[in-house]
Amino acid sequence: MLKRSKIITSFAIASVLVASLVAGCGSKGDKDIKIGMVYELTGNTASYGTSAANGAKLAFKEINASGGVLGKQIQIVSADNKGEPSESANAMSKVISQDKVVAVTGFTVSSCGIAASAVAEANKIPFVAAATVNPKVTFDERTGKVKDYTFRACFIDSFQGTVGANFALNGLKAGKTAIMTDSSSDYSKGLTEIFRSTYVKAGGKIVAEESYLQKDQDYKPILTKIKAQNPELLYIPGYYEDVGKIIKQARELGMSIPVLGADAWDSPVLVEMGGAQPLNNTYFTNFYSIEDKNPVSNAFVEAYKKEYGQTPDSMAAMGYDAAKLLVDAIKRADSTDAKKIKEALTATKNFISVSGEMSLNDRHDAVRGVVIIELKDGKQVYKETVKP
Repeated sequence: MLKRSKIITSFAIASVLVASLVAGCGSKGDKDIKIGMVYELTGNTASYGTSAANGAKLAFKEINASGGVLGKQIQIVSADNKGEPSESANAMSKVISQDKVVAVTGFTVSSCGIAASAVAEANKIPFVAAATVNPKVTFDERTGKVKDYTFRACFIDSFQGTVGANFALNGLKAGKTAIMTDSSSDYSKGLTEIFRSTYVKAGGKIVAEESYLQKDQDYKPILTKIKAQNPELLYIPGYYEDVGKIIKQARELGMSIPVLGADAWDSPVLVEMGGAQPLNNTYFTNFYSIEDKNPVSNAFVEAYKKEYGQTPDSMAAMGYDAAKLLVDAIKRADSTDAKKIKEALTATKNFISVSGEMSLNDRHDAVRGVVIIELKDGKQVYKETVKP
């Protein structure tokens, strides 16, 4: 009987020890703050998402190395939206409902950001988009109201398109322009609308306007129609893979006119698809250039090169900024409560980004400068920064 009692006692002690170990493992998660990071890691826009994700991971690593936030370490919960709106909604739902994150950052494609914002709003979870420029990301046109929990670290199409139109007229001295729009992209259609309106209002003339679809291969029939109208500039607010093919084929048709685009051009794949020489005499508006020097940018570039062995592009910078902006709000909220984080984001003023000081306006959009970049022999050359 005594022997049996000893066995029972030993078993009870062992059970307590096991329970303690399990509790210890479980409590580790309680010491962390879970933040979702959803980017385009596969698919046609993976170049953007991978760079932005690298920038975000560097930001979170730096924050953790400096003691974390609210005395806790950040635990990244990563998901791939595959560059598709439906997958974006699924990925957002997963990190919110299953992984129980307190907030989410990510997204470089507008249509994906729009789909994700619907999930964030339904769940009342703060969401900071990195590089989605379509106004619909933060503004609900159906209700005419700003979305409560959605914010972004980037400027929007209305500013970028305006800067592009003014540069076309005043910088490139092009009074007649042709436009090629990706009709499958909210991003491309939004920029076209703003560019057209601003350009025509300022005295420019649109001599041709054509549409294409992502993943098209032969653009020469469209380009031949455009060439016949003798434009002085071709504006293409499209994604890098398509743009590279379009410009290469335009040059093959003898179209030597300047070509102008927007931030979605910013990928090494653009030069791979178009070729260094065909891309001469081309320009695009962008979020950031490493040649636009300031102390924060210089430190970011050095840290990124050390971490990844390469120079950061604008998407890496935007991923970095979005992550830092979100954590800054959590610090100022002094809480992981969603409503308090949202209120802190809404009040963001004078945040120091890699491209300088910025604030969020009443539509939750970043007020920051637009960089104009020229491509020369396959290299990006900084021209100027246009402040808001």
